[in-house]
Amino acid sequence: MEFLRTSIPDVVVVKPRVFGDERGFFLESWQEAKFAAAGIDARFVQDNHSASSRNTLRGLHYQLRQPQGKLVRVTRGAAFDVAVDIRRSSPTFGKWMGVELSAANREMLWVPQGFAHGFLALEDGTEFQYKCTDYYAPEHERAIAWNDPDLAIQWPLRADESPTLSAKDAAASSFRAAECFP
Repeated sequence: MEFLRTSIPDVVVVKPRVFGDERGFFLESWQEAKFAAAGIDARFVQDNHSASSRNTLRGLHYQLRQPQGKLVRVTRGAAFDVAVDIRRSSPTFGKWMGVELSAANREMLWVPQGFAHGFLALEDGTEFQYKCTDYYAPEHERAIAWNDPDLAIQWPLRADESPTLSAKDAAASSFRAAECFP
């Protein structure tokens, strides 16, 4: 596996080694020792899997208590995945990074605790899977508006397109009003 630091060093793109032939492919998506050697010491307690139609935007989500680190990947289709640093004590507070994850590139993204996370499905039938370091706790979940002007995330949407949002995401707070980590 190759671990590539991003513009926010705590967020890491993981490129697994893929072995392929006429039968298909094999890859290792998680191995505790390799991740620990790369500085990612995670214990996962929950796996999630979602399917989305093109232009569905999920996020920007985080849990204030029971914060979750997430190892995310796309196993069908493609998504633009975003992590926003919401740790007030961090030198990258309020910064975001985005990367395309797809079934074709098989890359993964490590999003540690202290980040808001979201993605935009780029194809119909996009399947997004992620491992979490803590359990989902809806009473502690928060959301920041996907189109917050202070964050200015460059989602890959055409000017004439609007994403499909859940009611919760449509009512998400601004970044300035968001509860953040210390």
